[in-house]
Amino acid sequence: MRLAMISRLIPDRFVLLLFAAVLLGWLLPVTEQGLAIAQNVSFIVIFGLFFLHGLRLPRQEVVKAARSWKVQAAMLAFSFVAMPLAGLALAKGIGWMLPPALATGLVYCAMLPSTVQSAISYSSMGGGNVAASVVGAALSNLSAIAVTPTLVALVLGAVSGVTIGSETIVRIATMLLLPFALGQLAQGWLGGWAHRQKAILSFFDRLVILIAVYVAFAGAVNSGSLSALDLGTMAALCALLGLLLAFAFAGAWFFGGLLGLDRTDRISLVFAGAQKSIATGAPMAAILFGSSAGLIVLPAIIYHMAQLLLSAPLAARFALSSPSTCDGEVADGA
Repeated sequence: MRLAMISRLIPDRFVLLLFAAVLLGWLLPVTEQGLAIAQNVSFIVIFGLFFLHGLRLPRQEVVKAARSWKVQAAMLAFSFVAMPLAGLALAKGIGWMLPPALATGLVYCAMLPSTVQSAISYSSMGGGNVAASVVGAALSNLSAIAVTPTLVALVLGAVSGVTIGSETIVRIATMLLLPFALGQLAQGWLGGWAHRQKAILSFFDRLVILIAVYVAFAGAVNSGSLSALDLGTMAALCALLGLLLAFAFAGAWFFGGLLGLDRTDRISLVFAGAQKSIATGAPMAAILFGSSAGLIVLPAIIYHMAQLLLSAPLAARFALSSPSTCDGEVADGA
């Protein structure tokens, strides 16, 4: 009975692993000399992660994502325009309650792309357009390789120190674009192998994220920046992220209505538009923010955990209120 209750509260064991990585980096950080080695290891596995993204994303889906436009345009607009504006408004309006790095992290979280697996899964559970979710999530993550760093530089450059100079462009191209392109090119040779090794490669994906989170928090401990965290600060951060989540889910639903999307497409927009990917966020933060990544990635970690907790009951509500289960009545709210 207790295990069933925990399973309902925490639907993904990866949430617990993220907690463990944060605590490990906080309580058992590597030494300052060892941190440099750990960061180099992190960069190597991040390169491998984006290579595998390129290897496993079928070219036909990339082409299809580039050609289809209506629902995908809505997902991109909500993910990379509406959500960053909402995050920026929160940071400017009441972000004074947070240390600067956490306020920066709040906006950075809002600039991240959609999740892939959970957005598709919850869209399916809720009766959404699964095909649109697959294409939209793929296009969101593909676009984020260039869009998210550009947004960070344009919006957060003054406070985060990230600028789109030659060094940043080379770093992004080397660590994100190059391995993805190599993965796409290698599909003819390694695509079948990647499909057969899906379970092992999925484990590697999660391991890379956990390494990036651990290294980020170990770096924050060594720099002393985690001393800014206390119960009041964490409560304020969770409250602001709660507001961002409320805007994300409700805003995506009503945005879809304004665009005249049908119900299944609106459900897909909710999950693909409102969810944010820690799989992209943690590795990218390590590249963009360096030693400051620890506190900056914390809002994205908490947001990721909260979105999983909220998506399951929301998908169940969508499913229960679908026309097939309500004698033809279509719910008009989420």
